[in-house]
This record gives sequence, C-alpha cells and structure tokens, in this order.
Amino acid sequence: MKFLDGAVYHAPRFYESNLIESHLIEELGGNQNIIERWGDLFYAKTAAPVFWQRNIWLKPFTAEFSSISQAAGILRSIQGGWAKSLFCCHRRGALIEEKLPRISTKPKTFPWSSAGRPPVGAWTLLNDNTLAASAECSSPFPAGCIEFVQNHDEAPSRAYLKLWEALARCDTWPAAGERCFDAGASPGGWTWALLKLGADVTACDRAPLAESVMRNPNVHFIKHDAFTLRPEEIGSIDWLLCDVISYPARLFEWVEKWLESGLCRRFICTIKMQGGCNFDAVRRFAAIPDSTVVHLWHNKHELTWIKA
Repeated sequence: MKFLDGAVYHAPRFYESNLIESHLIEELGGNQNIIERWGDLFYAKTAAPVFWQRNIWLKPFTAEFSSISQAAGILRSIQGGWAKSLFCCHRRGALIEEKLPRISTKPKTFPWSSAGRPPVGAWTLLNDNTLAASAECSSPFPAGCIEFVQNHDEAPSRAYLKLWEALARCDTWPAAGERCFDAGASPGGWTWALLKLGADVTACDRAPLAESVMRNPNVHFIKHDAFTLRPEEIGSIDWLLCDVISYPARLFEWVEKWLESGLCRRFICTIKMQGGCNFDAVRRFAAIPDSTVVHLWHNKHELTWIKA
C-alpha cells in the first residue's frame, strides 16, 4: 500500500460541461498541477479550497493485488463501507464489489440524515492489478451521490431536491412552526418542501407560485424583488433560503445585510453562475464563519452556501 501526496477530486456529475470542468481545473491550479486523471477523478496537489467537486478523497493510496479476493481483502481490512467509482476494468470492479459489504444506493425518503452512519470510503481501479482508494472522504454520501424518493404529483418543480440534499448534509431542517423566508420562490418547489416539514413560509418572487402552493394557509406570498427588501421589513426568521437567479456578488451583498441584522440563524443559498465562475464572491461566502460552500449532487452550474 502506497499513500499519495495530495488528494483526489471527484468531478461533479455534470463535469462533461466544459464550464464546470474548466472551473475544477482552474481551482486545482491548471492542468500542470494535475498529476493524473482517472476518468472523472483528478489526482492533484493543492492547498486551496476546491468547491467544484462532489467528493474529495482526503487520504488516497494505491495498492497492488493479484486476485479479486485480495483486492477486496485490502479494502475490508481498513473498514466495511466502500463505494466504487470506476472508469475502466468495469467487470473486474464489479467482481470486487460483490465481495465487499453492500452499500445501499436506494433513494432516501426525506427527512433523512447521514449522521451516525458508518463512514464510506471511495475506490477505483487503475488497471487489472492496481486499485486506488481513500477511507476518508469529504462527502457524507457514497461517491458524493444521493437520490431521494421524488414526489412527481405535488411538487411544482424538482428544485426541492437541492434543498433536501442541503438539509441532509447539515443534518437539520426546519421544525413545525419555524418561520422561513424563501427568496426567488416561484414556482414553489422549495416552499412546497418547507410546508411538508410544517414550517411557516414567507415566499417572495416577482412571479406567483403554483396555485396548489399559494392556497396553503401557512404561505404568505410577497410579490417583490427579494433583494430590494430590507431584513427589518421581514423581521426575525429561523431560516433564509434563496434560489434566486442572480450574480454571486449581488447575492453576497444581500446575505451580508441579513448577517449584520442578526435576524436569521440559518441560511441555504444557491450561488448561480452567469457564464464564468466568480471565484472571488465564492471565496467570500466560504470565509463566513461556521458555513460551507459545496457543489451538491443535484446542483448544475451553481454552488450552494450553507450556514446551519
């Protein structure tokens, strides 16, 4: 077994987009700093934060093996939970996986928490007789992937999947009766998800929500540009949630006002990119104490800032 310097960065599932791939490569310091590339896995040395990834292999190693059983034995000797991310040798990888404890990939019913669950490492094959792996990873989900049991009948959009994933990551969600402010709420996917948890929602957008959501007595709708409302006009809230299409710098200025007001405890905001990536604004979000910036499994050309 040989431990590697640096880390392995698993690209987002939409990395085929030239924009997203270019963001990750830029964060890694350019192609000259990428030691090896294994499909959508990038092995590199970098001291800077990397946001455009779904999972980081924090302590990667390689190991040589001569048989399927030996490969599985190497992984089992370290821990029980492993998720594969193969780019080659798929049949051989499937045979190794059969000899490892099963990791459930079934869609989860929300609310769902990863807290207290055994850690899941990540592994791949470099060739027929060499594996690369890491027992420690940044994502609480196997290979950075999580799927939920979807509601195709009631939800007005699929955007709620991003919110569910963010809440599952921070292992907390709005309780019944808590007050939420949903900025950029139309057509109502996030508001719908909050109502399912029993929250009271002030939803703000210049377009109305789906009629089924607007009818809910726990919804107060404001037809307005959320960014032009002062925190004092909304008052004390438990959660601020934002999925507004906006330049990251403008979103940061608005969030900063809320932080300075002290009127909100918890935040989940989508940082949507307009063409390129505003890395300066992203790093300003990441520097806010007790918060994190991640690329969710359900994000596309966007990141999510969480302070919860």
